[in-house]
Amino acid sequence: MESKTLLIMRHAKSSWSNATLSDWERPLNGRGREDAPQMGMLLKEEGLVPDLIISSTAVRARETAELVALGCDYEFEIQLEEDLYHADPDTYYEVVSATPDQIRSVLVVGHNPGIETFLSKVILRWQSMTTANLAQVDLALAEWRSFEEGIRGKLINFWQPKTLSR
Repeated sequence: MESKTLLIMRHAKSSWSNATLSDWERPLNGRGREDAPQMGMLLKEEGLVPDLIISSTAVRARETAELVALGCDYEFEIQLEEDLYHADPDTYYEVVSATPDQIRSVLVVGHNPGIETFLSKVILRWQSMTTANLAQVDLALAEWRSFEEGIRGKLINFWQPKTLSR
């Protein structure tokens, strides 16, 4: 059976220092700007550079995706999806299942509570996702369009920046 790799990441730590910014506009803070490229370097070290990165359009998610891409030498466009901002799990399924089948691995960058609930539904057990956490899930799928709720993925790895050596 063919398989696909789904990488699920919550955006890195964002800044609350500017009260005039909307939630959508909040950028990463210093720690977030350190953690995101570190997670990208981890993907490169693990041989998991994604074929496609999909991100929420919110500033903190987009910055996370861009820094991860730099860290892992990702060479393609990042697919920005406005629907992933405050998305529920169904929206994540919808966005991921629209991926072209020649893509073997996808990294999706989003927000809580939706991304945490999405991961938990995919692996059929609760998994907390704090900022910049990254999950590697193996899916026994030949076609992304077959990916829907009820398709169980196997959690292969789960990384948190604070547990990685700096």
